[in-house]
Amino acid sequence: MRRNLAAMAAMGVIASALAAVPAEAEPATQVAWGACPKDVVAAAAPSPLDCATVPVPVDYADPASGKIDIVISRLASKNPSKRRGVLLLNPGGPGGPGLAYPGFLVARGLPASVQDSYDLIGMDTRGIGHSAPVSCGFTTNGPYRGNVPPYAVDDAAVVKQAEVVKGVAEKCAKNDGKGHLRHLTTANTARDLDRIRSALGEKKTNFLGYSYGSSLGAAYASMFPERSDRIVLDSNYGDTHLDSDDMRRYALGMEQTFPAFAKWVAKRHDSYGLGRTPEEVRATYFKIAERLDKEPIPGGDGGTFRAATFAALYTESQYAPTAQLWQSLLTGGQPAIPPSQPGPSPFDNTWTVFLAVTCNDVDWPEDVKTYRRAVAQDREQYPLYGAAAANITPCAYWPHEPAEAPVKITDEGPTNILLVQNKRDIPTPHRGAEMLREKLGNRARLVSVDASGHGAYVIGGNACAWNITTSYLVDGKIPTRDASCRAS
Repeated sequence: MRRNLAAMAAMGVIASALAAVPAEAEPATQVAWGACPKDVVAAAAPSPLDCATVPVPVDYADPASGKIDIVISRLASKNPSKRRGVLLLNPGGPGGPGLAYPGFLVARGLPASVQDSYDLIGMDTRGIGHSAPVSCGFTTNGPYRGNVPPYAVDDAAVVKQAEVVKGVAEKCAKNDGKGHLRHLTTANTARDLDRIRSALGEKKTNFLGYSYGSSLGAAYASMFPERSDRIVLDSNYGDTHLDSDDMRRYALGMEQTFPAFAKWVAKRHDSYGLGRTPEEVRATYFKIAERLDKEPIPGGDGGTFRAATFAALYTESQYAPTAQLWQSLLTGGQPAIPPSQPGPSPFDNTWTVFLAVTCNDVDWPEDVKTYRRAVAQDREQYPLYGAAAANITPCAYWPHEPAEAPVKITDEGPTNILLVQNKRDIPTPHRGAEMLREKLGNRARLVSVDASGHGAYVIGGNACAWNITTSYLVDGKIPTRDASCRAS
């Protein structure tokens, strides 16, 4: 680890200083609602959103560092007599733009009772979209494929990827002209949430967060327990930050989720010809991947195929297109993939924020040997995707030390946190929710859902999970003990 004793001491001093300055010490800012950016209006349609800005410090430990504007959106309650406050929303990431998220959830069927109970508040958190966006300068023809590392077919591939991600870290540092990257952290984003609460004139925060949003919500509820009201965390990581262990659990999620897809495909063997049993479908996966490792096609190699399958299993709606892709590859066809035009990557901003927050929150191992060992171990333990999830990332070479320790989860506070978790979830397997439940103690209740996919409430289709979560958000009825929802 890079952190020496002096750096650790300094980090402790900064953390203590931050803890000593409560958010309410800053005069409350009253927001001025107006029109949203055109891209947000289009994405949220037909929901009518208002937008506003909330100024926050670039660096909470140094008020003289200047301010940035966080852009927020509002889908106001249409029933003022039933309105009980604001519900802050986060779609995950880190790096997920969220201004249009109220419209997205409404379009997916968010119950009218929830819409009546709250003003739904979306936001682009710091660094994302319209909120002081940051950029590492990623391009479409660069060697970096995304924030989930590529599958390492052998030990040499890890060493090769180390050179790629070292260049990424250096590129990010070079493009950080304003010096904002180091201040993109979960702790600072949680502080921003509290500034938003204050600016909206609310005494308490209600929150619904998915995926990384679960880590952000857990951080907020731990930093400001007295100002947290009804908190729903869906598709949970195990802590307030992502680290190498969290990334490696992607492979566990793949192993736990793949059987549902394999069963679906096996039942349709006469249509796709990919195997009559789940075991045969699994064998087909390895057959296609290993062939593409040796003989790549213009559309990609074995790593690309594995990554495409991994991403497709986020939701059952992608099962059929994925089976169709496999069928084409198995029969020697080449899927029609339009070539990328040289230029800035459309994922530049989201990739940059993901890296900044993930690398800034916690100190990552630097030694390439650590990743080589992890890849070798997980290739055996989780053959579907372990050699990808354990691979080295730019965090190994990130130019900034963490400015403070990760937010520590506290079990002291009200029993007001509902954890909702599918049992089969690729990026956030059920184990993450169990870990978060253990750390939160009596503050939380866990609802385990017998379903596949990333996202249970509104995004998923389980009636039991919907009813429990809606009841909590609207009426405050949290289960007296952990609950299980059978498959719908």
